Amino acid sequence: MNPEITPLDKKIMKALQANIPLSLRPYKDIADAVGVTEREVVEKIKHYKEKKWIRRFGAILRHQKAGFSANGMGVWPVPNEADRQRLGEIMASFREVSHCYERSSYADWPYNLFTMIHGESTEDCEAVAKRISEATGIKEYGMLYSNREFKKTSMVYFP
Repeated sequence: MNPEITPLDKKIMKALQANIPLSLRPYKDIADAVGVTEREVVEKIKHYKEKKWIRRFGAILRHQKAGFSANGMGVWPVPNEADRQRLGEIMASFREVSHCYERSSYADWPYNLFTMIHGESTEDCEAVAKRISEATGIKEYGMLYSNREFKKTSMVYFP
């Protein structure tokens, strides 16, 4: 454990790793729960980012609760490394894409860009993938759909 992380930091981080309160002032709710001011919570979050104790802080859309019942992982082969940044940014610009990643490819798996596409149906997801294909010029791609979800949680560092 990093000796710079105080017991108060642990309390705040524990609150941040859970679901953020659905309220008009979620940082105030967290502050009230840990016994500090709302401003202190906001300043602590900035401090954690500066120290690189957290990389990013954002919301996770529970797509089913938001009305999107389908999601598919678009897999895209981009052999030229110099093109990946530009094409990845184009893919990420689609509002239906919640995640866009570059990963390693292999001899039997040529795909190295991955997009999580959300829609109301698999047909919607396929239509978005087709639009991405047209925007990027990548004609050969695949769509992977989940059969079953075993676990979907955020990491817990301070239980």
